[in-house]
Amino acid sequence: MLKLLDPLLHSQLRLSVMTLLVSVKEAEFSFIKEKINVTSGNLSVQLQKLSEAGYIQIKKRFKNNYPLTTCKITDKGIKAFEQYIEDLKEYFAAAKTTS
Repeated sequence: MLKLLDPLLHSQLRLSVMTLLVSVKEAEFSFIKEKINVTSGNLSVQLQKLSEAGYIQIKKRFKNNYPLTTCKITDKGIKAFEQYIEDLKEYFAAAKTTS
């Protein structure tokens, strides 16, 4: 029987954030926003969900009197992402055996 996919990562936007952070480990809010082409408000909501799950850490500080938000993937986030990929592979393997 196939595993249920992680609903938190199954969202296209959150999966895009995680994919980006896996490759760079840490990124500024503006960089993430630009790379995945999303509004600030939508990105903020999705980052908060990932943070609440422990998949990322959000740091807010000031740089030259301007707010600076950075996001960093956690070990838990990396493991969840890797598990999600493995679960998807099982789905593909199952599809090949039934066709």
